[in-house]
Amino acid sequence: MNVRQKLRLKFGAVVILAILAGLVSYPQVVSRIPKLYDFFNKPKINLGLDLQGGIHLEYKADLSQVDPAKQKEAMQAMQDAVERKINAFGVAEPVIYTTKSGDEQRLIVELAGIRDINEAKKRIGEMPFLEFKEEKETAVEKIPEDELNKFNETAKNKAQDLLKKALAGEDFAKLAKENSEDPGSKEKGGEYDFVKKGSFVPEYEDVIFNKNLKDGEIHKELVETQFGWHIIKRIEVKGEGDPATSPDGDNGASTQEFKSAHILIAKKVQPEPKVEVVATGLTGKNLKSASVGFQNQGLTEPVIDLEFDEEGTKLFAEITKRNIGKRVAILIDGEIITNPTVNSEIPNGKAQITGSYTTQEANELVKRLNEGALPVPIGNPINQQSVEASLGKISLEKSLKAGMIGMVLVIIFMLLFYRFLGLVASFSLLIYSALMISIFKLSGFSPWQITLTLPGIAGFVLSIGMAVDANILIFERTKEEIKKGRDVLSAIEEGFKRAWTSIRDGNMSSIITAFILIEMGTGFVKGFAVTLIIGVIVSMFTAVVITRTILRFVMGKWLENKLWLIGVKKTNSKG
Repeated sequence: MNVRQKLRLKFGAVVILAILAGLVSYPQVVSRIPKLYDFFNKPKINLGLDLQGGIHLEYKADLSQVDPAKQKEAMQAMQDAVERKINAFGVAEPVIYTTKSGDEQRLIVELAGIRDINEAKKRIGEMPFLEFKEEKETAVEKIPEDELNKFNETAKNKAQDLLKKALAGEDFAKLAKENSEDPGSKEKGGEYDFVKKGSFVPEYEDVIFNKNLKDGEIHKELVETQFGWHIIKRIEVKGEGDPATSPDGDNGASTQEFKSAHILIAKKVQPEPKVEVVATGLTGKNLKSASVGFQNQGLTEPVIDLEFDEEGTKLFAEITKRNIGKRVAILIDGEIITNPTVNSEIPNGKAQITGSYTTQEANELVKRLNEGALPVPIGNPINQQSVEASLGKISLEKSLKAGMIGMVLVIIFMLLFYRFLGLVASFSLLIYSALMISIFKLSGFSPWQITLTLPGIAGFVLSIGMAVDANILIFERTKEEIKKGRDVLSAIEEGFKRAWTSIRDGNMSSIITAFILIEMGTGFVKGFAVTLIIGVIVSMFTAVVITRTILRFVMGKWLENKLWLIGVKKTNSKG
């Protein structure tokens, strides 16, 4: 492939890129082609609070009880916790960040498109609450033994009578509907659908598989289980394998299934003590830290290491002492996130939760524990604003108008001073604008969605002017080389070569400044800085790649005698 063919290929790529960016940024041009329009119209720009209206809340963090070395970590944990709450609230793309005002740490929450400020404050105020609960048995009144025996004797006699009737040939289904006390099968005449071995209690399945019953045959004896007395009828067994070699029916040794029917006469037993989960007094405020650890030098599955403060150590020792062999549940916002069994008393305030955790699961659990243990209370907001959607619409219209005016003025300037070169730069500027809008829209399909705010639009408008800075440097260098006697094509190449270091250094200083604004500025300043960084990077691409490719393709010897088209008068230099 020769140089000219490579140039045509690059120019074709620029044309395709420009067309795609144009369709994404302004899909209305293909509105008469419904399928194409729907495809390019899917990406949308995510507008910020100031452009579509919504709620702005500002909270002051109380860090008086937090170690100064851990304050940044605490603020990040609070931000994560609030963000999880807001996402559960169903708000699309909330903007949540921390900032510093003097010596105060603050949390900023922006909910675009939300109107109910009281509901938003309520949801945010409900910070994650971590607590530990234990099982407590409550005694229940026992049934007198003579009453219990009398009831069960009557039930057994009734079952015996029904068995005699079934064996005598009476309708089994009718007997089940009229007498069975199993609500799961009664209305179906006592019949169950096909199930695998291991689905019923062992006494029931022993009759089906080991008593030599034929299909349709009723077992001649009552079968007693924990539920009562059963009259069992085998209907059909299908599949392969020997169930006797597959006691759990689920290890692949047997694929047999069985269909049966039964009549149940329930027995009465002494009620079990009620088990309730009750609070222990140990909460997230007592948890110093949670972290992921590994037993045996990292050779086994991950475990969760917990460490409590002084008060928590005492409480946890008492809790574990009285709950050996029992479970102690850990809850966040009333939801059990883990329910470990206590193996021994833990007096030193350091506990370990073991289980079949993956590393990812362990890290997620630790994150939730630490969020629930956050010692940063969040109260009522110290500042709140409600932005009307109509105001945002007016601001957006004015900003877009300002951007259009700015672009037109820049194009006029380039045409007046650089003529044909300015025309090429203007095309590049239009492509630059289309690329910027496309990036805003397509970012919604990535984890780094860009939220466009009013300051962000200001950054975009500013970047339009900056986008031609590189072209101006290149064109001035090109004009100088032509005046020295170079031909047009070599002058353009030399102009790009000599201008590159200035373009690089100037844009890098802008990017560094923008990163400082992102790190130290508030939300609106950050929006401006992010847009500016993207604009600077895209402007370098359009100037150094797109403009250069177009100029290489369209300029040639035909311009040697028409240098007025680029605003230069050629002078021969000697010596």
